[in-house]
Amino acid sequence: MLAKIYQPAKSAMQSGVGKTRTWVLEFVPASARWIDPLMGWTGSGDMDSQVTLRFPTREEAVEYAERYGIPFELFEPNKRVPVVRPNGYGDNFAYFRRTAWTH
Repeated sequence: MLAKIYQPAKSAMQSGVGKTRTWVLEFVPASARWIDPLMGWTGSGDMDSQVTLRFPTREEAVEYAERYGIPFELFEPNKRVPVVRPNGYGDNFAYFRRTAWTH
């Protein structure tokens, strides 16, 4: 029952960083999923794969796993570099804008 601890990346549908500051503990699936021949639904006998625990910090997630004897693998996040372009779209509405609106 191996668990992975990671900080989720932002969704491709969002430009902000909402729901990416927490740390997640998820269990790695112990068995493969199968497809039901009658209905075509995907099924699994692994109940641990349905458990997702969220923690405010990495240390709390690691402490929880160690306290309950859960073997885990820790994945460090890749930090985003903010893209700030000079004279970008936001400068159209800046308070220091001295020229008239052109369009």
